[in-house]
Amino acid sequence: MGFLAVLVATVASFAFGAFYYGALSKPWMEASGVPLGEDGKPLNASNPTPYIVSFICILLVAGMMRHSFALSGIDTAGKGLVSGLGIGLFFIAPWIFLNTGYSNRPWKLAIIDSGYAVATGAICGTILKLF
Repeated sequence: MGFLAVLVATVASFAFGAFYYGALSKPWMEASGVPLGEDGKPLNASNPTPYIVSFICILLVAGMMRHSFALSGIDTAGKGLVSGLGIGLFFIAPWIFLNTGYSNRPWKLAIIDSGYAVATGAICGTILKLF
């Protein structure tokens, strides 16, 4: 049951990312400096590698969240939601801001990427505890 919960949390977070970054694609591409083709789409749009790596990374985060929740006695969807929000807001988002600052990239990029981290932390945390 544990692996199924991790997998469902991963798929839900990945699907949310498609919606989230789809809605924010123009400001994100502008802030990230992704090279665009004449059609306005990223030059590497047909490369599946970033999507595969993203899925694996989300799977790792969801798996570690499940493990941490079990060790911490987090046992309800509400606690999972709050804990997931906390992980996104106080663990992942600060690291994104740190990396953005040192790479001299626009702060708008950190805000967009951190928003995704916080939302998916909440999604993962809630789904993990619904199982």
